[in-house]
Amino acid sequence: MNKIAVIGLGYVGLPLAHAFSFKYPVVGFDIYEERIKELSSGYDRTLELSESQVKEAINNKMKFTSNLDDIKNCNIYIVTVPTPIDKYKKPDLTPLIKASQSISKVLKNGDIVIYESTVYPGATEEVCVPELEKSGLKFNKDFFCGYSPERINPGDKRHTVTKILKVTSGSTPEIADKVDDLYKSIITAGTFKASSLKVAEAAKVIENSQRDINIAFINELSLIFNKLNIDTNEVLAAAGTKWNFLPFKPGLVGGHCIGVDPYYLTHKAQEIGYNPEIILAGRRLNDNMGIYVANQVIKLMIKKEHKIAGSKVLVLGITFKENCPDIRNSRVIDVIKELQDFGCNVDVYDPWADAKEVKREYNLDLIDNKQLKMDNYNGIVLAVAHNEFKKLNSQLSTINSKLNKVVYDIKSVLDKNSVDGRL
Repeated sequence: MNKIAVIGLGYVGLPLAHAFSFKYPVVGFDIYEERIKELSSGYDRTLELSESQVKEAINNKMKFTSNLDDIKNCNIYIVTVPTPIDKYKKPDLTPLIKASQSISKVLKNGDIVIYESTVYPGATEEVCVPELEKSGLKFNKDFFCGYSPERINPGDKRHTVTKILKVTSGSTPEIADKVDDLYKSIITAGTFKASSLKVAEAAKVIENSQRDINIAFINELSLIFNKLNIDTNEVLAAAGTKWNFLPFKPGLVGGHCIGVDPYYLTHKAQEIGYNPEIILAGRRLNDNMGIYVANQVIKLMIKKEHKIAGSKVLVLGITFKENCPDIRNSRVIDVIKELQDFGCNVDVYDPWADAKEVKREYNLDLIDNKQLKMDNYNGIVLAVAHNEFKKLNSQLSTINSKLNKVVYDIKSVLDKNSVDGRL
């Protein structure tokens, strides 16, 4: 009988643990005790699961814990911890290594450790396995590994974990079959069994690298068309009438995947002596879009004769995507910092973000709804397309036209005639 431990109960691990709890005994493990207390009471701060869904898992006898002793009787360990980059844009595998070290303390003969965290090709065998072998057990003799890359889309209530086709793999052909059968038992969309761990790892890292490069191309088009005084969105709408034109939009590229995964691939490429040109060029362009936006806002404010030093600017949104509380690697911070460097006093409002997390992550104090008086600002930047902000069209139009304020729409969700500029 499979008994599953899911290590890391964030945006990826919690929905996965919930799905498995209908078929198997599951223990959800996380090092953050506050998170365990919240989940045990039925609350998921990521909003990936509703209160009723969390309680469903509890009713299915799933246990939330931060105690390693509670997972020592499991025989399948699924690792879903974050794999971020450091300030030098190098892979930070610390959470992955620590998770592997923890598992090594409870690992037994016949156990399978499956990794879902994004890594570069070869990382499971090169980085994780040596940590697991500190248990005294030997890889592919006493214990085995699998790799099944996560494909969670935070905030997406349609493409949930069981409805997304799952790539699977194992460290031996027999284990590959077992891992595939395990996921097949809960993934209604089906599975795809890759030929090796490295193939599955590589597949994951190029999924988001491909999106990053495509968005970089559209962002570059936006820079060009702005100089030509052509509306990028109108160009894309016209080009999109062709059946095989890909529907990408310009914007800030952040989050835990698209803005991070390419650096895992380029790190490995450089390690083996190859300098990846296209991937890094796309990354450079996307990483500079926040600075570009801030400069456009400043130019528009100067044209409307606003004094820049000491001017008040409101940024609407700090999460990395719309209708989601996830602030990880949000590139809105680049816009904010650049505006502050110009001497602007910047306020940030986001009804989806947790104020304590924003303070901890970015040292920013969010304003609340009671403090939100948009007439008081010289400039307003709509940075995230939350549904709440889409309803501000008429109000922002008045601010723009009658009060001579600058309104900039990064997401192009407002009426074109209501704003001074957009990507």
